[in-house]
Amino acid sequence: MYLGIDLGTSELKVVLIDRDQRLVATARHELTLQRPHPMWSEQDPATWWQAVEAAVGDLRRRVPRELAAVEGIGLSGQMHGAVLLDEQGRVLRPAILWNDVRSTRECAELEERAPELRQITGNIAMPGFTAPKLLWVARHEPERFRATAKVLLPKDHLRRRLTGEDVSEMSDASGTLWLDVGRRDWSDTMLEATGLTRRHMPRLVEGRESGGRLRADLARAWGMSEGVIVAGGGGDNAATAIGIGAVADGQAFLSLGTSGVLFVATAAFRPNPAEAVHAFCHALPDHWNQMAVMLSAASCLRWVTHLTGAADEAALLAEVEAMGERARQRAPLFLPYLSGERTPHNDANAKGVWFGMTHDTDRAALGYSVLEGVAFGMADGYRALQAVGTSLRNTSLVGGGARSRFWAELLASALKLPMQRHAGGEVGAAFGAARLAMLATDPKADVAAICRPPPLLDSIEPVPAWSAMLAPRFERFRELYRTLRPLFAAG
Repeated sequence: MYLGIDLGTSELKVVLIDRDQRLVATARHELTLQRPHPMWSEQDPATWWQAVEAAVGDLRRRVPRELAAVEGIGLSGQMHGAVLLDEQGRVLRPAILWNDVRSTRECAELEERAPELRQITGNIAMPGFTAPKLLWVARHEPERFRATAKVLLPKDHLRRRLTGEDVSEMSDASGTLWLDVGRRDWSDTMLEATGLTRRHMPRLVEGRESGGRLRADLARAWGMSEGVIVAGGGGDNAATAIGIGAVADGQAFLSLGTSGVLFVATAAFRPNPAEAVHAFCHALPDHWNQMAVMLSAASCLRWVTHLTGAADEAALLAEVEAMGERARQRAPLFLPYLSGERTPHNDANAKGVWFGMTHDTDRAALGYSVLEGVAFGMADGYRALQAVGTSLRNTSLVGGGARSRFWAELLASALKLPMQRHAGGEVGAAFGAARLAMLATDPKADVAAICRPPPLLDSIEPVPAWSAMLAPRFERFRELYRTLRPLFAAG
């Protein structure tokens, strides 16, 4: 048996699979985040561990015999978060999360301190990444910065609780701006630019390697045997790729979760920082990936559902699907930048905007415009990938938003790219983490055999009439952002 733990932003998921990769059991525990100031996003790391204990406790009550047979544990989690520990391992402040954009000023400062940043990291400095967060702490909370002995990413903080070791792996570390992504090692240049050294960093392993063993006291408490391996694991997107089978060059997935991600596996390090494309290590040795990332995706649907008073997301989607084509053509345009944006704009100041409302605009029109705006944001990101020669024949669709066939058809039509939905796509990252646990317990295991795509549920083709209708609206969407960008920057 193999356990996969995925630390998301809104919930922690745990999956238990057997040697044949059959799903034995799952458990979930909701998480909340705090926004103490505008543009801030934080969580208390203590709540992450409480969620792990609650989820594993649930499995022990329901499938104790299967849980006792666990040989390996894999970890996945939200990327870029900064967990600061003192010399005694105590958490110094709430974790600053991936969608926190307070460190815009520090990004510019970091680029000035390390002019070779983009060559080393393959990325542009963005406030979501980890290194600018530490510059912000140094400026605004100097006592905490001086007390910092170790900086861990969210999933690796859980690993510390599981194993007692400070370890990270290449895919998650790629999102810190401290990793030389091509060389797969910490960069002394980038660490020095933030006033840190290697002693502040965890030890690095590959995602399929062992990252420690489960503490004996936890093994006893959870009814497991001693010596359970905890795999290196992966950042949430790399782990999702492992789960969906996107491991060979050109294989891809589009994730509609809290954020939106178009992920493409690559056989080499191929950065495009000029258009805010992410170039990271994959969770497998000698593998890399490109990503176009938007900060608000399915979270936009949750937001508009609450804002308009719809009964729930399914009810709002039903209203949207009942609209006629002419009503969709008259719907407002929506810029989905509720938390700023990454690809292709790298604009922390960008805001959400509805443009073109009239007295006839109703809830369904607002709901449709949000779905369309997210699709246009992903299409904008795909253009950035195409600018460096990345062309896809199809992509797997995963995440909570993938449950809506209408939204899937809208995405396929906007990107002019077929979307494939697979069984188990909603637990992709946790499933990928469990697969990495399988690989860590057997170093000779065949990656292609284990990381195969799950069963295909359906393939959703672009709708030609929709693509024709969306094309001029997409160009107006792009022009609207270009027009408003100076106003966003002015505050």
